[in-house]
Amino acid sequence: MRNTSSRKRLTYQDLLEIPEDRLRHELIDGKHLMSPAPIPRHQEVVMNLASRIFAYLQDHPIGRVYGNPIDVVLSNFDVVEPDVVYVSHERCDRYLTERCLAGPPELVVEVLSPGTARIDTGRKLRLYDRYGVDEYWIVDPVKEILRVYRRAAGRFRLAVALIHGKGGEDQALAAENAASLPAVSTILSTPLLPGLQITLDQLFA
Repeated sequence: MRNTSSRKRLTYQDLLEIPEDRLRHELIDGKHLMSPAPIPRHQEVVMNLASRIFAYLQDHPIGRVYGNPIDVVLSNFDVVEPDVVYVSHERCDRYLTERCLAGPPELVVEVLSPGTARIDTGRKLRLYDRYGVDEYWIVDPVKEILRVYRRAAGRFRLAVALIHGKGGEDQALAAENAASLPAVSTILSTPLLPGLQITLDQLFA
């Protein structure tokens, strides 16, 4: 992911005027960020996760799930395209337009790529926190770790890490991270989607 050289603080309208080029175009505080199409492994993890949530919502119709690309317009100067978004029907009624989601969803998921990892774990984490997203999941498809940030006392807290240990270096990594995390699990669940359970074997298949 890279910034463009423009010194102008861009808006969502500026973003809409960019010709289609198969790149991801986002704004954070009016700064234009571009990233190329993700690699196949990234998309496999995105589809594994989005399809599980979609299947859950077929049986529990409490909201909608969207995969990239969908514009999430948090302000005129903050526009992102998360990898996966869950939004309740209540927020759909409030924020969903024909073009975009014009407000914060309950859940945002970013699957890391080499070019986006620093933004996803830094500036986007702060952005989603500031605009009132309830949960933010950061998925590392290489190390096979998922971190869940959940809102508590008005701000994001790292609630749980899911670590797909398969022996050797993965087990060592799990032990190292487990010592510094509030909770470690191998099954993904969330109070936003009661009863949903996704194993790491399913996520990282």
